[in-house]
Amino acid sequence: MTPTTTPSDARRNSIALVAVCLASLMFGLEISSVPVILPVLEKRLHADFKDLQWIMNAYTIACTTVLMATGTLADRFGRRRVFLICIAAFALTSLLCGVASNVAVLIVGRFLQGMAGGAMFICTVAVLSHQFREGAERSRAFVAWGVISGIGLGFGPLIGGLIVAVSSWPWVFLIQVPLAVVSFLLAWTYVRESRDPNAERLDLAGIVTLSVAVFALTYAITQGPDLGFASPTALAIFALGVAAFAAFVFVERRHAHPMFDFSVFRIRAFSSAIIGCIGMNFSYWPLMIYLPIYFQGALGYDSTTSGLFLLAYTLPFLVMTPLAEHLLQRFGARVAVPLGLATIGVGFLLVFLGGTAAQASGWTVLPGILLAGMGIGLTNSPVTNTTTASVSSDRAGMASGIDVSARLIALAINIAVMGLLLQEGVRARLAAAGGAVADAAQLRAAAESIAAGHLDASDLLARAALTQGFGWALLYGGLGVLALAALSWVVFGASTHTAAKPAQTPVADAAGCANAASCST
Repeated sequence: MTPTTTPSDARRNSIALVAVCLASLMFGLEISSVPVILPVLEKRLHADFKDLQWIMNAYTIACTTVLMATGTLADRFGRRRVFLICIAAFALTSLLCGVASNVAVLIVGRFLQGMAGGAMFICTVAVLSHQFREGAERSRAFVAWGVISGIGLGFGPLIGGLIVAVSSWPWVFLIQVPLAVVSFLLAWTYVRESRDPNAERLDLAGIVTLSVAVFALTYAITQGPDLGFASPTALAIFALGVAAFAAFVFVERRHAHPMFDFSVFRIRAFSSAIIGCIGMNFSYWPLMIYLPIYFQGALGYDSTTSGLFLLAYTLPFLVMTPLAEHLLQRFGARVAVPLGLATIGVGFLLVFLGGTAAQASGWTVLPGILLAGMGIGLTNSPVTNTTTASVSSDRAGMASGIDVSARLIALAINIAVMGLLLQEGVRARLAAAGGAVADAAQLRAAAESIAAGHLDASDLLARAALTQGFGWALLYGGLGVLALAALSWVVFGASTHTAAKPAQTPVADAAGCANAASCST
């Protein structure tokens, strides 16, 4: 029988919860506040379109590299100790990003910040799980954690826009430093230390091969227009990515305690939920990188107004979670997951119609972005609950790791793919106009500049080209996620209706996710 929590313990736990929630808030802000300042970075740091992609993707890829290692290291060396190290590293790397004087330094800073932030956020679940033991207190802690995580993610665009409006872009990163200091001091004083004496060894080969695969494929897609997709260099990079992924599968199949146990994909509910993870990051999250460019470049809005419209894109993510849980309990994951993905897809098509209309404005795209935001809210919690509920409890951590890895890998690759389609759509529109650009190299350079949002409000051709490129990205995301919704429905199968309902675990029910990163991307 679990002993009753004393008043002093309750106070200690409450302050520890503040430290953990503050860390999750910082991570959410750093994901969603940066996209809105990308057009500003393009002007202030003279960044080109590929630089903007790497400013976001460096963070995402870095999170992937630390995902599986962090839990093992925390179990072995102490969850509080690793959490404190991660908070300190996040503060230092945020400072590096804030003082960056050129794009190269900022990209390196973002990669290091992604490693620190991803590890920090993943540690929050381990800390909460061991700080809060009693059922009711544990449930309340994870509810608070989930809400604060969602606030950081949902209000990040508005906060980023306001910071740029009243100050300057470095403060989007520098504001994290004092927040990290507060979180560090509270965690140092009030978080209890815990470790697992039977912690498994680090799967270094799996981490390296998966990281190389994701980086190589992302690099090949992002740099493809410059290298030439059929060039020996591009083909070699693609081949390296494929070979690294094949090596990853080989290593994981032979490892005694693999990061990825591929046998779980034989479970139909699990496989279908992973399709849901991919679908969200195939469409909703990568588009968030390019929406500010559209709002500021094609529609001529400032960063604050763009942040307000992005708030309409992200806020439904918070408010739809209770409905998602109701649908999951009432109809099962076979209905909830495909329905959520299909809602995102229809939302994208509405944004396409509103964004390419003759008198396009933020108001014509508002219905679509609201619907897409509702779709992500309907999908996220059922997907994560299903991945963990469809396997035995001793494999829930591994299943959650696959869940988060699928999200981050899909996000990194599709940031690159959507960026390529945006750029190619711009280039095609410029080429169709004829005569404005002398040769292919100049055409590509002009397309990259416009795709990054560098255009004058009076340049009607550039605005039309940017709108066309944005439309291509929308169609890719919308049609793709609709196809994945249908695939998820088919793979679930009629017999999984009951089995796909989640087990009633305090973590999953309270927070809507069994792993910290699952709540963000």
